[in-house]
Amino acid sequence: MPTAPYNWISCQIGAREHYSIPRALHQQGQLSHLITDAWVSPKSVLNFLPKNLLANLRERYHSDLEEASVYPFNSSLIQFELTQRLQKKTGWERVIARNQWFQQQAIKTLARLSHHFTHPPILFSYSYAALELFKFAKQQGWYTVLGQIDPGIQEEMIVTQEYERYPQYRGNWQSAPVEYWQTWREECALADCIMVNSHWSRQLLEKAGINSEKIQVVPLVYTPPEAAKNFSRTYPESFSPERPLRVLFLGQVILRKGIAAVLEAVEHLQGYPIEFWIVGNQQIKIPPHLQTHPQIRWVGHVNRSETAQFYQQADVFLFPTLSDGFGLTQLEAQAWKLPIIASRCCGEVVVDGVNGWLLDEVNGEAIIKFLLNLLTDSEKLRKSAQKKLLAYQNSQGNLFDALTKLNL
Repeated sequence: MPTAPYNWISCQIGAREHYSIPRALHQQGQLSHLITDAWVSPKSVLNFLPKNLLANLRERYHSDLEEASVYPFNSSLIQFELTQRLQKKTGWERVIARNQWFQQQAIKTLARLSHHFTHPPILFSYSYAALELFKFAKQQGWYTVLGQIDPGIQEEMIVTQEYERYPQYRGNWQSAPVEYWQTWREECALADCIMVNSHWSRQLLEKAGINSEKIQVVPLVYTPPEAAKNFSRTYPESFSPERPLRVLFLGQVILRKGIAAVLEAVEHLQGYPIEFWIVGNQQIKIPPHLQTHPQIRWVGHVNRSETAQFYQQADVFLFPTLSDGFGLTQLEAQAWKLPIIASRCCGEVVVDGVNGWLLDEVNGEAIIKFLLNLLTDSEKLRKSAQKKLLAYQNSQGNLFDALTKLNL
């Protein structure tokens, strides 16, 4: 493991995990550079455009990195996205093109920076956009760390089976092309270390034949918002049509997240004082009778800064994912003292019966069982809401300690 100071380069598309890796490194003086697709500081001219334009780009910034060395590609990104739209590229073709575009831009920057290092730096990059970066790094004699964002190809097999079970929800979903997974396996081969966020991810990577000696579990870091620290949650003595049990599903509305089981539960709970809030981008085909279901509140996509209101107003958070690298929304829900009903196929945030409940299986029947139980016993929700954030509340300092202990 290299020990020279200021020797990490972090590469990432988007604001994944609120820039937790570069933030942890920067706080300890170990971040040399952050290379990212977009960076919109408070002084950026992009902030003076109409608010309805480039809304997502406005969250591509973090004040913790204000003094960091950041190399973004704002102009190139806007040009790239416009070209993709004009060429009508969608789905995997667009995802792969974006990953390749980012790596091309990043390598130009790395080539300019490479002459300034007196010791081999550590290059960190997230999966599926790391292969060309790692090839470059290896040519320079650098160390490479792959941040694996999901459980890989085994997860896709789980999702494919779910789409076979529920073809009515298929919509525009397509499995990833073969070359996508070939590229991923090459990334894993070139990585000196593969960082996953949960034991579930580790298990599925090992099942896919990835070298287990390279895989290390580093839980997500999460800093609760200041407003959440003194938030007080209350529950009625009993639920009624006037004050129903509010069940929050927040995330992508896709089969991988367990939405089929949620909708199955909705149909069987017709007439009960239970209201489902489904917040997130819809990427499946919703049957007409569910689009207008009186117990479903379809909210659609919201920006990350707007999610707090839903955590605050809900009574229980439903996270029935079929597979997740971790599931950051669990930590967000816990920060607002919101009990969780979660699957076991993700990061271990829920301690069963303490700060929430774990589903043995992800299906409508299991969800119905828990919701009916809570409907008649709001005291369970009240007690769970009083529990402090438990498993895997990681800090920036703890994250940095974990990074320095990686087996490189």
